[in-house]
Amino acid sequence: MTHNGVVAAGGRLTDWISLGVLASSVPRDAVDEAVAAAGKGAKRSDGKLPPHVMVYFAMALALFAEEDYEEVAVRLTETLASWGCWDEAWAAPTSGGITQARRRLGPEPLELLFDQVAAPVAGLLTRGAFLRGWRLMAIDGFTLDVPDSAANAAAFGYPAGAREHPAFPKVRVVTIGECGSHAKVAAQMGPVGGKGSSEQALARRLFPRLEEDWLLIADRGFYNWPDWQAAAATGAALLWRVKADLRLPVLELLPDGSYLSVVAKPALHDKARNKLIAAARAGEYPDPGQAMRVRVIEYEIPDRDGDGSGELISLITTITDPAAASARELAGAYCQRWEEETGNDQLKTCLRGPAKVLRSKSPDMVRQEIYGYLLTHYAIAALICRAATEADIDPDRVKFLRTVRIIRRRAADPAFPP
Repeated sequence: MTHNGVVAAGGRLTDWISLGVLASSVPRDAVDEAVAAAGKGAKRSDGKLPPHVMVYFAMALALFAEEDYEEVAVRLTETLASWGCWDEAWAAPTSGGITQARRRLGPEPLELLFDQVAAPVAGLLTRGAFLRGWRLMAIDGFTLDVPDSAANAAAFGYPAGAREHPAFPKVRVVTIGECGSHAKVAAQMGPVGGKGSSEQALARRLFPRLEEDWLLIADRGFYNWPDWQAAAATGAALLWRVKADLRLPVLELLPDGSYLSVVAKPALHDKARNKLIAAARAGEYPDPGQAMRVRVIEYEIPDRDGDGSGELISLITTITDPAAASARELAGAYCQRWEEETGNDQLKTCLRGPAKVLRSKSPDMVRQEIYGYLLTHYAIAALICRAATEADIDPDRVKFLRTVRIIRRRAADPAFPP
């Protein structure tokens, strides 16, 4: 065991790491399929910057966020040549040539690629990844600053409510991530202002991606009746915090301190709602189009501010049987939601850099750049999870920033050719 506690079976974590880790989780055949599906295949067979090279270049831009185009290209030269990505000797292109190649590629291949390759990576032996038979997943959002060009301002807008006009437009990104590995497996992005710009609106597009063996954890900002109904209809288990003013009538007290309740369609009048609650107390199951039976777990976080009061946490879940998961287990699982925020911080701070602005001045290139970040973060998170699982340690013990620095230093050492 090293002083960092990072030893994988067969060697140190550092022995696993190089720039080629990008291709270990994003293989060449998947890249080619995404490029073809997006209709972005090379127009010429002898092009200096074919689409598949530009996909890896977009990922490398996220890895070397502080470097300009030409410097990133220089760092990639030896690795890309060793991968056999072209037939002739390669010379680093100019910044103008790279800009044109990025525009030709567009954002679509990277979006399709992320949708194709991003999947949960934790195994049954990965520490902290499961609650009984459910894979712990969480949904959360974040924003990224983009250059203040006219096109970006029109496409993404500025945050509302600021006292002064913000310096930069922002993109809102909502992701579903695996708590055990921090790997993001689904993403949607949009503007920060206007119709359809809220975290709830973006999350709504992600719910069809839920799997039946997932336990999806969400903070109170995501709850509303139609979204709860839609997410539950996928068969995934849900564990969401709700606001204190949500009406949760007690139907039955359970031995573990939780209780059964119903959440109902807000449009129901009081008379109809009371009738529905009475029927539910009598053991009837409500029409799922009008209401859903849930289990409520409530607990208090001890006083943090020294004012003698605590914060009440109210959770609702589709897991209504305490034998399937106790209130204590579910309360502990909810704390894993912070792992998704950790993943966001890894992407925003460790890869991009704290308070940094993305480099792209047009909306399409912004989207391409963000998917490059998502793919690169996914590849690194997957590597860390595999190494930690083999070492029988929690992936949280492997420092993400340290791993990124090692990959940057070993950019010319292709351990994982595509």
